[in-house]
Amino acid sequence: MVRYLRPAAFSAAALVLLLATDTSAAPGGRPGLAGVAGRLPPAGWAAAATAARAAPPGPTRAAAPAAPPPPPTVLPDPGRDKLADPTRGVFTGSGFDACSAPPLDTMRAWRGASPYGAIGIYSSGRQRACDQPRLTADWVRQVRALGWRLLPIHAGRQAPCAAPGDRQSQPPSRPQLIDPAHAVQQGREEAGEAVKGARRIGIGQGAPIYLDLEAYPPGNAGCAKAVVDFTLGWTQALHTAGYFAGFYSSLDSSITDLAAAARAGAAPLPDAVWYAHWDDRASTDGGGVLGADQWARHRRAHQQHGTVQETHGGARLEIDRDQLDTLVAR
Repeated sequence: MVRYLRPAAFSAAALVLLLATDTSAAPGGRPGLAGVAGRLPPAGWAAAATAARAAPPGPTRAAAPAAPPPPPTVLPDPGRDKLADPTRGVFTGSGFDACSAPPLDTMRAWRGASPYGAIGIYSSGRQRACDQPRLTADWVRQVRALGWRLLPIHAGRQAPCAAPGDRQSQPPSRPQLIDPAHAVQQGREEAGEAVKGARRIGIGQGAPIYLDLEAYPPGNAGCAKAVVDFTLGWTQALHTAGYFAGFYSSLDSSITDLAAAARAGAAPLPDAVWYAHWDDRASTDGGGVLGADQWARHRRAHQQHGTVQETHGGARLEIDRDQLDTLVAR
């Protein structure tokens, strides 16, 4: 299920930074933490870190010059100009996403009694966390007839630096991670699978498909580049197939990296972004990460809360709540 996963690696990263201050092996160096690690209880780490920082610095070496950042990836995008005007495919208002497509009776009950008008559905992807026994072309046809707008979601490969707990569920023998050396091509392959999945349930050209890329620890430049290149390949291939490209992820990881890549000139970028930030704010203002000129004018969605139980019209569901001003399948 689409989930906002705050990276669990922050504490580990902090420990690495503390250990990096250890210079006890260098003559004249300040006391390091490695020598006292085994003797300190957990509560003593903060005091040890403070003492190490306060000690006089030892001899320093000249730092090597930093390598320049790699140039942004830019791919041709001939399919974009062939896409129709998406104005009719925009929805503004409250929506939700669910791990498995709900029963039709629930969709009927919620259409009249809930505040929602759009639903995110897992239309494809080898790493979908839930089975989809009800998600058929007939289900899509009937839900559309009720007036619901749809956000198709594809759950495919995940970031190469994602911790095991941050990945979608998958058999251990079939890890589905991006290979940085082939990220663009793998993004194209995922788009091909997503198009087949959308067509199978009656969602044709002119609709968006949102790539679900779960949270990963921020600050890893190589991982960020792999994710961005994967997303560019995804976008290019969807445009070629006649679909708009959407992108879902955590505000703290992929959305931050994608926004930085956009400023650097990477292309082609997704047409819409759906960011997870569980702050309970019914807003699509970008959470302080997206600039005013980035994915503006009906190209943003905000997953504002996750894993909540709601009952409307006598029918109960576990959902994630979303505020939408973005492209949908009508």
